[in-house]
Amino acid sequence: MARHDLIDRIRQRLEELNRSERKVADVILADPAAATGMSIATLAQAASVSEPTVNRFCRSFDAKGYPDFKIKLAQSLARGTPYVSQAVEPDDSAADYTQKIFGATIAALDAARRQTDVTRIERVVDFLIQAKQVHFFGLGASGAVAQDAQHKFFRFNLPVTAYIDVLMQRMVASTCHTGDVVVVISWTGRTRELVDIARLARENGAVVLGITAPNSPLARECSETLEVATPEDTDYYMPMTSRMIQLALIDVLATGVTLRRGEDFLGHLKKIKDSLQDTRYPGSDD
Repeated sequence: MARHDLIDRIRQRLEELNRSERKVADVILADPAAATGMSIATLAQAASVSEPTVNRFCRSFDAKGYPDFKIKLAQSLARGTPYVSQAVEPDDSAADYTQKIFGATIAALDAARRQTDVTRIERVVDFLIQAKQVHFFGLGASGAVAQDAQHKFFRFNLPVTAYIDVLMQRMVASTCHTGDVVVVISWTGRTRELVDIARLARENGAVVLGITAPNSPLARECSETLEVATPEDTDYYMPMTSRMIQLALIDVLATGVTLRRGEDFLGHLKKIKDSLQDTRYPGSDD
């Protein structure tokens, strides 16, 4: 069995599962590693379904029952190439790993699209529209996403910064006040410094928005969150699909803000684009 074959099969069959089985799938996909340690009663309770429903779900994925399903799930989590990607095996050819990385990214983005709560998107856009200034915080791979967010949001004619150093983040958080919006980006939501910084910013009057894991320590410190979970374990593997999902969510928010600004704002965006014309060689029709 390929490293994440079982997880991919669950993800691919989400639309054909009945409502109760879909609840079981959602709990497993939110944290596959945690699911391997759950009893059938715990999983049933977490999914708000009966234990026979969990057993029926497991058998639909070629398991003899819940214990056999947990073994298959654990085996799928134990493979892959450590510190590289859970989709890649050590002996993969260039053709194999290229197809796998693209395939995993496409599948993860599609799963994130289905999980994203558009009501929360609207609320986050509401906060951003009303902001007097916006700060994006991130570390490591999420730091690159914070910098991309600054690149997108400076266009909206309000002060926008991105900080990827914890000391700068802490100092900025300590000087926040009402009207400021701090967007903290962290896939795991378990980085102690970012959790402390989010709390500090909120205590000083800022609205704190999180792009992070569901029910994480960071999520609990935020005013509002966009929560998307995928099986990528960034404690063990290089961040890949998680970073792409974060970037896509930033694009969604930037689009939401642009549309809320209305047609009168398009002239401002055109001015920014026009400023780049002289920096480029003419295009070619060849």
